[in-house]
Amino acid sequence: MDTEGHSLPSASCGDGRKRRVCYYYDPGIANVDYGADHNMVPRRVAMAHALVEKYGLLADMERLRVRPATEAELRAFHDDAYVRLLRDITPDAYHDGDLRDRARACRVGVPDPNEPEAGGAGAYIYDNPVIDGLWDYCLRYAGGSLAAARALVDGSSDIAINWSGGMHHACRGKASGFCYVNDIVLAIQELLKHFERVLYVDIDVHHGDGVEAHFKRESRVMTVSFHLYDIDRRGDKFFPGTGKAEDVGEGDGKYYTLNVPMKAGMDDERYQQLFRPIMDEVMEKFAPDAVVLQCGADSLYGDRLGEFRLSVKGHAGCVSYLRSFNVPLLLLGGGGYTVNHVASCWCYETAVAVGKEKEISDEIPFHGYEHYYKDQGYKLHFTVPKKNGNKKDDLIDKIKQDALMNLAMLKPPPTTVGEHRPSKRHAINVKAHYDQNQDKNQDKKAKKYRYHREDDDPMERLHRLCGEADRYNFFTELGKRKMSGLVNTTPSDSK
Repeated sequence: MDTEGHSLPSASCGDGRKRRVCYYYDPGIANVDYGADHNMVPRRVAMAHALVEKYGLLADMERLRVRPATEAELRAFHDDAYVRLLRDITPDAYHDGDLRDRARACRVGVPDPNEPEAGGAGAYIYDNPVIDGLWDYCLRYAGGSLAAARALVDGSSDIAINWSGGMHHACRGKASGFCYVNDIVLAIQELLKHFERVLYVDIDVHHGDGVEAHFKRESRVMTVSFHLYDIDRRGDKFFPGTGKAEDVGEGDGKYYTLNVPMKAGMDDERYQQLFRPIMDEVMEKFAPDAVVLQCGADSLYGDRLGEFRLSVKGHAGCVSYLRSFNVPLLLLGGGGYTVNHVASCWCYETAVAVGKEKEISDEIPFHGYEHYYKDQGYKLHFTVPKKNGNKKDDLIDKIKQDALMNLAMLKPPPTTVGEHRPSKRHAINVKAHYDQNQDKNQDKKAKKYRYHREDDDPMERLHRLCGEADRYNFFTELGKRKMSGLVNTTPSDSK
């Protein structure tokens, strides 16, 4: 797949490939547990980070300082009552009758064996469970997206990454679709303090409903969502059931909302037949000063919830294409429920961001999580089986024409005046955003092997302390001895 797009020399990098990239990773998010039977697994971010580190990509990025959001920052979008609920709710406190009622009204709850889930309102409540450390989790992933947005505002980075963000379903006063706090809205509001026009693009398999709902009357923000709009495997509307082509915004924001609803089974070729011409027109018509791309990985083939057939390269083609326009770019995570696929994808898209996607090996390196990649042959790029049958080009043409017709109604880019003009950068403390422990004067080779103690998780630490060869030789030899009867594992032997 062509990954060059419209790549142009940037002010900071003369070769048209390199960009100043900053990266946010908070290890505290990895230990958040939605529950044994829940599809959301935040440790996927730690898995992606472990790959990014092992491939040496951290050497090509500046690390952003870990800084959770504040309660006041969440209130820039969310209702006070809802913020207080997130702050106060715990699994133990949930049993209080008043708090339980407030939580359920905000679509936050825990499974009740006496209430059937399927088909009822309870299904949506249990999407957003009351979990240990919920408040801390919300502050942490929202803080990452705010930090990344500020790095673009201050002009110190061309691309900013926070894979723990991208929670696009959360509403002003309600949780939705595994999302409690809408970090995307908070980040866009931060970008609007400097940039006149911000474009939001969503390639999650689910419609970006929470972000769209907030900005649908806004002409300084354009939202574009490529998503599945179909009947799901159970015969119900695919969640959240919104995002028709006819939904184009309201009032001053009319036609600044663009929805590209698709059917199940979308592969790389057909997806790009829509994405590229539509985004070409969006970039020309809207002329954004900054772009936010939600990289939900549930649009990948084999996702536990999604029903698309994108490969890692097909998904990353969207990142590469928007990167090529040389506009400040914020990359966020989102959905993605087959965790090995998610980690592969976000690692590769990190490589795309720094311009190293052709340099990293397809072989998954030993790094502590490699056993998760067995089913994909220990390859970064898992195989997507070829699908026989009609490509349905007539349907693709119709989807594209509907989108282009809506774009034809878009007014010229708005110009802010008076008190609405974005602020300048004079009050920004650039150094406050970055990890001051990172030595910018050290050479690349030394920087490659630097690690942060706070990044450690048990698997990475075991791998580093034992070493690849020693660790694998130890377990191989132990296995051989056990098979030959030299190792007796009965309890009496251990005394």
